[in-house]
Amino acid sequence: MNIRNKVAGCLYGMALGDSMGMPGELWSRKKIKEIFSGGIKELLDGPKDNDIACNYNKGQFTDDTSQALIILDSLSENNFKVSRADIGRKLVYWAEKENAFENNILGPTSKLALTSIINKQDPSEITSKALSNGSAMRIAPIGCLFLPEEKEALVNYVYEVSSVTHSSDIAIAGAAIIAQAVSSAIYYKDFDKIINDIFDVEKLGLKQGSETYAAKLSERIKIGLSLAEKYRYDEERFSQSIYDIVGSGVSLIESVPTAISIAYFCKDPNKSAIMCANLGGDTDTIGAMATSICGAYKGLDSINEEYITILKKQNPETDFDSYIDLLMKGREIL
Repeated sequence: MNIRNKVAGCLYGMALGDSMGMPGELWSRKKIKEIFSGGIKELLDGPKDNDIACNYNKGQFTDDTSQALIILDSLSENNFKVSRADIGRKLVYWAEKENAFENNILGPTSKLALTSIINKQDPSEITSKALSNGSAMRIAPIGCLFLPEEKEALVNYVYEVSSVTHSSDIAIAGAAIIAQAVSSAIYYKDFDKIINDIFDVEKLGLKQGSETYAAKLSERIKIGLSLAEKYRYDEERFSQSIYDIVGSGVSLIESVPTAISIAYFCKDPNKSAIMCANLGGDTDTIGAMATSICGAYKGLDSINEEYITILKKQNPETDFDSYIDLLMKGREIL
């Protein structure tokens, strides 16, 4: 087994799902089909009439991947010991540099939490009530650092990394589910084993964060998986059913179960990226989560070479190989 290839698959898969989903972010399923002549079939520029995507060019990833890399930068500088203060400073620096507050790039919880940090206020009043998916959208590479059986260590690490902006029980559980899915996907060929592992970490994650009133992620994942089985040979009906029943909004309770269900259905990163881009709703975040899992499952070699070329060209400030090396180093340290 080529672990580095799987780790690379996760990182490139995340960037691919993110950038493929960017043009239709927070548009309805119907609007995406209308604007893009039946749907998105390749990496595209952000449309001028999409307030969130209009400043992005073809193949550029958004805040999901950017924040994931910021966390990796912090871990690199601190020898993989989590410094919440350093992660917070780096997220604020990035947000101000990218005009993320003005350009409506940040999610609702991250925006409020980072504003509190800027104002030198305690953000815990905000982070403890988080129901949106900022913690889960950026966590996939963390899954590359742990073996599938190291569940408690993974959840503890996820909590430390995520609680800068999201510290509620569902925020930690949702992020832990995505990280564990990546960790298990690197090693297991049987996707049912991956699903069993994520159900285990949900329980651990819910114990970590502040209590909220959110529904169980695992129960909604089960609904998504049943739809995947029901429409196994009908991509359109599966995708429509996920959109209608499980949901594709920015809340954790919709986006995380949907990402897991799409990863389970597709298993291939190229297929996942396209399906997520056309889903409607929080397409870039769901794409980042689902496609990172598929990338870890199938490896870098499974991703269309043209996509890899475009991602490298359109994100020249990102040295993907260096981040892959960093993750491999982190696996040895932790």
